[in-house]
Amino acid sequence: MSETAVVHESYSFACMRCGHGWEQSYEIEHHVDAQGHEFVQYVVNGRVVPSPLSRPTCANCDNHLVRIMRPGRVASAREAAQHHRTPSAGPVRAPAAAGEAGKPAEHHHWHLSDLLHPFQRRAS
Repeated sequence: MSETAVVHESYSFACMRCGHGWEQSYEIEHHVDAQGHEFVQYVVNGRVVPSPLSRPTCANCDNHLVRIMRPGRVASAREAAQHHRTPSAGPVRAPAAAGEAGKPAEHHHWHLSDLLHPFQRRAS
């Protein structure tokens, strides 16, 4: 087995179950085995690890429903969240339904045919 090339790649990950986000850099070693078949190994801190593209696992909840994104996405989302403050919403009041001249509207019981009426063809 001989090493042919090493490529450095980074990915951002987001768990779709618990919302945990993280980033990881990999050394991707391209090798050729004794039979001449090419294969790759993903290495993190000197340890061979499974390919992050095959079945990533969330370190927070061990779920495999993980989205893989380009590098920097988690860091930029954290930075944006620190600088962005959503103002709190005040109380929401629904307007009262009124008929003509401010009189209360009549209660109308809708039927499916009422809703479909605009879509019905008119016979010529």
